[in-house]
Amino acid sequence: MRKFGIALLSFILLISAVKAQPKHTLDKIAAVVGSGIILQSDIELKYATYVAQGMPPNASFKCNILQQLVSQKLLAQQAIIDSVDVKEDEVDNSVDRRMREMIQRAGGQDRLEQFLGRSVIQYKDEIRPDIKEGLIAQRMQQKITANVNTTPQDVKKFFDGIPKDSLPTFNKEVEVGQIVFQPKLNAAEKEAYKNKAEELRKRVLAGEDFGKLARLYSQDGAAAAGGDLGFNDRTGYVKEFTAMAFKLKAGEISPVFETDFGFHFLQVIERRGEQVHVRHIIIQPVITQESLDRSKARADSIYALMMKSQKNLDYFSYAAAAYSDDKETKFNGGMLLNAENVEARSTYIPTDKLDPQVALITDTMKVGSISKPFLYTGADGKKGYKILYLKSTTNAHKANLTQDYPKLKEYASNNKVNVTVSQWFEKRRKETFMRIDPEYQGCPTMNGWSTPATTISEAKTEEPKPADTKPAEVKQ
Repeated sequence: MRKFGIALLSFILLISAVKAQPKHTLDKIAAVVGSGIILQSDIELKYATYVAQGMPPNASFKCNILQQLVSQKLLAQQAIIDSVDVKEDEVDNSVDRRMREMIQRAGGQDRLEQFLGRSVIQYKDEIRPDIKEGLIAQRMQQKITANVNTTPQDVKKFFDGIPKDSLPTFNKEVEVGQIVFQPKLNAAEKEAYKNKAEELRKRVLAGEDFGKLARLYSQDGAAAAGGDLGFNDRTGYVKEFTAMAFKLKAGEISPVFETDFGFHFLQVIERRGEQVHVRHIIIQPVITQESLDRSKARADSIYALMMKSQKNLDYFSYAAAAYSDDKETKFNGGMLLNAENVEARSTYIPTDKLDPQVALITDTMKVGSISKPFLYTGADGKKGYKILYLKSTTNAHKANLTQDYPKLKEYASNNKVNVTVSQWFEKRRKETFMRIDPEYQGCPTMNGWSTPATTISEAKTEEPKPADTKPAEVKQ
């Protein structure tokens, strides 16, 4: 409840900040970028969001916001020239995701509409153009950097260019594998939860309001929005949910079905090609002590088998694939990935970024050893058992090419991408007419972005020369 109160307070601050802006500034043009304009109200809204997220008030941050909006305009205008676009379904998904987050933060759709002073449908229409432009700008930037490659020579050149006294220091890192044993209810234990979902479905079929029942009884984050999940494609849900959602016609209500998250039933609101808009009600079973005891027994059994093996690593990888209930690691030999470097699929994790429960156990382990099963509590509050394997440990050290090549390659790649984007902007802004309002011309981030006034006015201020009064010669 405390987290919800903080989120709600932040949301109220956001809306209050927007409403508190002086009316005479809302229609002011802060910048002209080619054929597009940026309004003062655009900047004020983004600044209010910045403050509402807990950041200290800092009026100079509006300079950064303006630079971001100008950059977005430049990219979006180039996208038109290069025929870069996004599908309407992508825009719909992004708008729906934004609205779900706002509805959840506000504590329901009615409360959100009260804060906004308009309906959700009206507000979605208002924010849609900006969201679409942002998506197009992202796609355009991806095109600009699509051919950027980083070779080993690039990495070495980047590393050699770092002053020796400025080399980064990397914290102690470990490679850790895990086998997770999640408690599972048996058929008899599940029955009561399935029956509750069945009862709610019957009430909907009898005419009760789906959204109202979802807000009262559904047990996930979409409950505040009446169970509305917005539009999504086949990749947006677990397979059981996807199969049901894409089998039904608009308006139809599914039977109760089970996923890893609980017992659901859903209603299809609308279909658009390979996109479906649904709402659902979910009842999530509560784990019993008996199921937790069964989970511990499984963990103890697998641990005993591994202790008999002379090749712990080989057997650990096999056991993870065969027995682990964690889908993210079981097919990766059980190895955890660095959450801050998932794209590179790095298994090296700084110890200060480890789950505290995992860090506590591995701190007393030797490299190559396997821990006894231990009870853990997940981020969702659910309990289970884990077995850990400590593959390697790297002590804190100054960066070097031998130990840190993957990290340095990522840094070099990011640097190359940033240089490519900066060079593109530098060229593009010189070719595009831009006028920055005097209020923002002193911003360091906007220095040199405004088109010089003489470029526009010199034809009006200079006396025409005699030759200039003659019509241009037309070649036959």
